Amino acid sequence: MAEFEWPALESNPEIFTDYMRQIGMSDDWAFGELFGFDEELLEFVTLPVVAVIANVERLNKSEDNRVRGDDDSAIVMPFYMKQTGKLDNACGVIACLHALYNNNTIEFAEGSILANHRAATQLMFPEARALALESNREFQEVHRKRANEGSSHIPQEQSEVKCHFVAFVLDDQNRLIELDGTKAGPVVVAEGCVDLLRGTIAEIQRRLAANEISDRLCLLTLNPST
Repeated sequence: MAEFEWPALESNPEIFTDYMRQIGMSDDWAFGELFGFDEELLEFVTLPVVAVIANVERLNKSEDNRVRGDDDSAIVMPFYMKQTGKLDNACGVIACLHALYNNNTIEFAEGSILANHRAATQLMFPEARALALESNREFQEVHRKRANEGSSHIPQEQSEVKCHFVAFVLDDQNRLIELDGTKAGPVVVAEGCVDLLRGTIAEIQRRLAANEISDRLCLLTLNPST
């Protein structure tokens, strides 16, 4: 049987919501899209925001290479997985797993793909979790269907994929944590963060100002459905 090639997902909140609900996320939760950083726009976001998924284009290639190696700032979280070469285009679903599995307020349907995958990988190391996703046929079937949705061109080669998905969550110490499978592990972005959404926006704005990422970006919020 041919090796499964994980196609990239369109950065579309409806696709992400339908995908995650199909594999077991409660209908009580949904992804939304942030249309700007102005306070008047943030007032329309449904609260609480329990995770933010950022789709960004990295510009600083030396920094990109550095974070793939050892990083003393990496910490331990309930769930973190690596992004292997076979999963290069699966960063969208990896970001979803990081967002969902690090939030104990989100429930999964019993016997669902999400529930079963979490149970199967709970005691694994990050590298083993990557291998488990690579070989999960149920995930592959749903992923192929969802990647074919949307209006964007579906990249056929990794070289066509310009943007990368990462997740931001708060831990139990009110630290803003970045979860990126290409890094050494979860990384503390900010201490004493009381607002996940605004804390993430501040970090994205910092990276824009430092020319680490381009303005070709999209932020998705994970919050209660309306």
